[in-house]
Amino acid sequence: MSEFEGERISKRIARSGYCSRRDAERLIDKGKVKVNGKRISTPALNVTDEDEINIEGHILGGKDVTRLWMYYKPVGLITSHHDPEGRPTVFDALADTLPRVISVGRLDLNSEGLLLLTNDGELARHLELPTTGWLRRYRVRTQGFPSAEALRLMKKGITIDDITYRGISVKREDPTASGTNVWSEVTLSEGKNREIRRVFEHFGCPVNRLIRLSYGPFQLGKLAEGSIKEIDKKTLQNALGKAFSVV
Repeated sequence: MSEFEGERISKRIARSGYCSRRDAERLIDKGKVKVNGKRISTPALNVTDEDEINIEGHILGGKDVTRLWMYYKPVGLITSHHDPEGRPTVFDALADTLPRVISVGRLDLNSEGLLLLTNDGELARHLELPTTGWLRRYRVRTQGFPSAEALRLMKKGITIDDITYRGISVKREDPTASGTNVWSEVTLSEGKNREIRRVFEHFGCPVNRLIRLSYGPFQLGKLAEGSIKEIDKKTLQNALGKAFSVV
């Protein structure tokens, strides 16, 4: 164990895919992490491949090759490793298919479509940051359609209940269509918790179906509901560019 060599222990844990860096720091604060048999209380510690890391009785293995999967999340699954209400989770559904993975962002219980999964917590954290510049695109069905003024405010960015949302672009699929339910293509750059639902509801147009079509360069395409597809390493590195190196 070294104070200066290697990498921060929270980053090392995240790289392993055990959890995110933030969750790793929480585990350390709770005294659930040991390094070389000694319980640690601060994430201000560097580790190398020679150090043994024990998390709640689980011995961390060596660094895995960074991998990324596209998954068509169906409605009815929680994007969480543990749900206190006992509802089925994405990770329960994929338990026999993948190694331990975490999601890049989330889709709520009633949302469906593209969910990125990775075994590298640092990659997940990187892709979730708005500074990465990756847009998220959705197909959204709403009860009614926002007014021109509402669309202007949504594109500009808006604060609702003390939460500030960045600009949201909304394009109606068929401006000539009649009926209560209206389909639109919605594009945003951040994706806060239930952002689309909250913003549309704020303008009196509740969402009754939401499908994520893309996340950055990765497209849902013809991926079937409940199916999963791994992104090959070359494609992943090309998408990430110099901002993140795939190990």
